[in-house]
Amino acid sequence: MKKLTIILSLLFALCGVRAEDTIVVVQNTVIEAIQRPNLLDSMPGVQVVQDSMVAELLETAMFGSRELVEIDGYRVQIYSSNQQQTAKSEALNLEARLKDKVSQTIYVTYLPPFWKVRIGDFRTYEEAREYKKLFVQLYPNMVGDTYIVRDKIKVRQ
Repeated sequence: MKKLTIILSLLFALCGVRAEDTIVVVQNTVIEAIQRPNLLDSMPGVQVVQDSMVAELLETAMFGSRELVEIDGYRVQIYSSNQQQTAKSEALNLEARLKDKVSQTIYVTYLPPFWKVRIGDFRTYEEAREYKKLFVQLYPNMVGDTYIVRDKIKVRQ
């Protein structure tokens, strides 16, 4: 925990955050705090970009390996098509284009007759809504195809 405090102190110092600008965040984990887009709203010019594997590795390092379970939750759907000639390749191409650009896990599924691309494992509707808002800011051309949907999500126990 001491190492984490030192790392966060250095991060704030590098970002030019002064003591009077200190942000107090109450979360279950540091990872949840980092993934919260509204935390970054109070730090102009700071953007956290991380692969979902980074979050998973940090969580494993901090809390040990825990089993993945499926629960009811939400995902952000960004693509759905039943055009059998092109839907599969379009879904897989979209996944490949976004794989290194989004911080959440991307799921490509086939639920006959639809190919779908969904992002994230959000426990609450609010978390999914915040991510959707961020996603459509980064990809405004996809706003018409982006929805929040109920789904079985994978979380660590």
